[in-house]
Amino acid sequence: MIRFRVLTPFSGRIVPLDKVPDPVFSEKMLGDGLAVDPVEGVGVAPITGKLAVFHAKGHAFVVRAANEVNILVHIGIDTVRMKGECFTRLAEVGDEVVAGQEIVHFDIAAIEKAGHSPLSLVTLPDLPATYQVEKTTATTVRAGQDVLLTVTSSD
Repeated sequence: MIRFRVLTPFSGRIVPLDKVPDPVFSEKMLGDGLAVDPVEGVGVAPITGKLAVFHAKGHAFVVRAANEVNILVHIGIDTVRMKGECFTRLAEVGDEVVAGQEIVHFDIAAIEKAGHSPLSLVTLPDLPATYQVEKTTATTVRAGQDVLLTVTSSD
């Protein structure tokens, strides 16, 4: 049996995916997970693994766990349109990262001023059907400290 925990990359208030104002996330096209309405502009690694993807604009990254499961972290809604403004990358693709390690800084006020929501997502794209996802019941979480998702597989 495989079991691992995904820490929250953000401090803030939990929002269920079905309440996210973007159908790509609310309809789980990029996998199951949760959203966090962040209270500070820091995104951390949700799990120890390899930074497999880091969008050039800095608004999204993927950490691949040792068991090959990918965790997608996406900062804000439609923030790709900001073309990297207000995002500072602190790691690069290929880096080995530790759960809780700072990966990106971002400016929440600048995201809102640009007309975008800072609501940030954590999903498990392409998760095999043999895995189950248990979501936290907490209403608020602390980056790198609280468990957001617990993933288990009977394999």
